[in-house]
Amino acid sequence: MKICVLGLGYIGLPTALLLAAHGSEVVGVDVKQSVVDCLNHGKLPFKEPGIEDLYLQAKDRFVAESEPGAADVFLVAVPTPLDPATKVSDLSYVKRAADMIAAHLKGGDLVILESTVPPGTSERVVIPRLEKSGVAIRDFLYAHCPERAIPGRTLKEMVCNSRIIGGYDRDSTEQATSLYQTFVRGEIYQTDTRTAEFVKLMENTCRDVNIALANEFAKLAEECGVNVWEAITLANKHPRVSILNPGPGVGGHCIAIDPWFLTENSTRCRMVSTAREVNDSMPNYVLHITRDLLTGIKSPVISIFGVAYKGNVGDTRESPAFKFIQLAENEGYAIRCHDPYVREFPHPLMDMADAAAGSDCIVILADHDCFHRIDPAELRMRTKFVVDARNILDHERWIGQGFAVRVLGDGSLVHPVPLDEGIPSAGLYSTDAARPVTASSPPSVPLLSPDGRERFL
Repeated sequence: MKICVLGLGYIGLPTALLLAAHGSEVVGVDVKQSVVDCLNHGKLPFKEPGIEDLYLQAKDRFVAESEPGAADVFLVAVPTPLDPATKVSDLSYVKRAADMIAAHLKGGDLVILESTVPPGTSERVVIPRLEKSGVAIRDFLYAHCPERAIPGRTLKEMVCNSRIIGGYDRDSTEQATSLYQTFVRGEIYQTDTRTAEFVKLMENTCRDVNIALANEFAKLAEECGVNVWEAITLANKHPRVSILNPGPGVGGHCIAIDPWFLTENSTRCRMVSTAREVNDSMPNYVLHITRDLLTGIKSPVISIFGVAYKGNVGDTRESPAFKFIQLAENEGYAIRCHDPYVREFPHPLMDMADAAAGSDCIVILADHDCFHRIDPAELRMRTKFVVDARNILDHERWIGQGFAVRVLGDGSLVHPVPLDEGIPSAGLYSTDAARPVTASSPPSVPLLSPDGRERFL
């Protein structure tokens, strides 16, 4: 079987290599000649755990090209960006891929769209363009099979996660299922095309709304003098509660984008739109925290640690760092950037020592594990301020080196709650994890202080 994969990015390339490693002849197509040349010279355009070994397994059955040719299966994994001005999906890459396939489409071929798209895109946009080949739908097969993988775990999740196959008809669904069964070990669920498009957007919209709730809790905790990280840990002890972590905003090509795809042609989505607004405003909120610390400092310098959109990856797509930097520079702050995972970024990337030298405030925007191991004694700051928007640092270590530490959502450090008749204040245990109470009392009997309030023992 010959497979043509259009789009050799974070999803397309791993998918192409998995198919080749499991016996198919695969042609990978990308409009970027640099990507094509890189792959054909035995190099990979980005890092991902396990992808080097997978490439070695697949290279004899994989080749990269800049144009597609005849194939039995065409798989589309091209970008679907969001127009930032209109908040409407840009389907130009999908349209171009469909037109390129149409030039080679024949009866019996299977076309699979993996790119995330608004509901109805397959029926209204993609299939009509494919039919310009002269081959009608049902004479060729079609399915939407959205990916479920994140950078840093892409290969494992592509193989182990469950998948949804949304076929145009029964034959399309079965043929697509057979193809994915060559490498997917998770459950495969079958549905129709439009439902598959909708489900993909639902999944990431659900996460976006839950992150927005966590971010709202972080702001409220600061007002109430509570450490939200400890509060979330305790709240999640409830068997039906699972609150996510707050942060400086939402990035990546999925969670920050997909809710707009779901709502772009609707007038009934207040909660989804509000969640997007909450999460998009978090870089502003982190800058407000930073500004408060830097009041009175002449020509302040901010060092951003972590410009990737999440920890332990080099992906900067839709990263909160972009908005934070633009806002900070508009207010006159000098910005320096450090990220050990990112190769390319619009702003110059510096090593840690240079980024911190003479700076007034470090702002942690990505939760890279290596940041937890930073020795603050080695940083030659002008003013020792740090804003930890990910709660990733060893705060006691930084405080011991003379740093003033602000943690997003830790209101116990902002508005100390006075001691009340011997009851510990909200900030007393602010640097500790939530601790279970050990007592001889039955678990169902609460341990209360004389005034009836639960307390730490």
